[in-house]
Amino acid sequence: MASKKGKLFIVGIGPGDISQLTVYAQEVIQSSELVIGYRTYIDLIEGLIENQLIMQTGMGGEVERCQLAIEAAKEGKRVAVISSGDAGVYGMAGLVYEILSTSRCVSRAPSAQNESPAFEIEVVPGVPALCAASALLGAPLMNDFASISLSDLLTPWDVIAKRIEAAAKGDFVIVLYNPRSSRRTEPIQRVYRILSRYRKPTTPVGIVKNAYRDDCHVIISDLNRMLSCDIDMRTIIIVGNSTTFIFENRMITPRGYTAKYDLYSE
Repeated sequence: MASKKGKLFIVGIGPGDISQLTVYAQEVIQSSELVIGYRTYIDLIEGLIENQLIMQTGMGGEVERCQLAIEAAKEGKRVAVISSGDAGVYGMAGLVYEILSTSRCVSRAPSAQNESPAFEIEVVPGVPALCAASALLGAPLMNDFASISLSDLLTPWDVIAKRIEAAAKGDFVIVLYNPRSSRRTEPIQRVYRILSRYRKPTTPVGIVKNAYRDDCHVIISDLNRMLSCDIDMRTIIIVGNSTTFIFENRMITPRGYTAKYDLYSE
């Protein structure tokens, strides 16, 4: 009898509140034999945990979690790796594929010799943090935007700075992930200095902390006051472009309809 083929799901759980998970993500988590994730994210989905085996690690254990998941899937298990937001946006999907690409495990498409894959992989989409933040702020991402992480753990600061400069110069709305930690306070100040060369002090800035969680905090401010706001690693910052405006305490970036259509009614 052929051994059971495993399946590895890389699941985006959205911003945190269980109501923001997709129905399919919930089904995958509940039907998995093994659920692996960062301790905080496992806590966020505890209502979906019944008889599944749980493996959790702390901050910095991403590689270990992916390796554990791969080994379990190779053994024929149905495994769910948990990622916040969307697994393919600063999430776990890329790391799983990177590890597999450097190993000899045949796990994606069958080879030319018609070998069977060792296990299947499926990425389950979730609501990205930038979309959750955008919804709470209004409609700041209605036109072109750039998403940039300020964490220099894996990307050198000079590369990050070049991306900020290019996005600011190109008048993109800019989404900032991982803006400030307790030990990493200088990058956001550098970003402010770069942005100040291209954006007016009154440029709208939206700040969302812990989107859709119990301690969610939403602020609409401006570039001039951005650094005085409460900012940490759980914060998403959205910096408007030259057309972004504030209406009824909401942040809006026009798509361009006003120039083409008559939007005014009696």
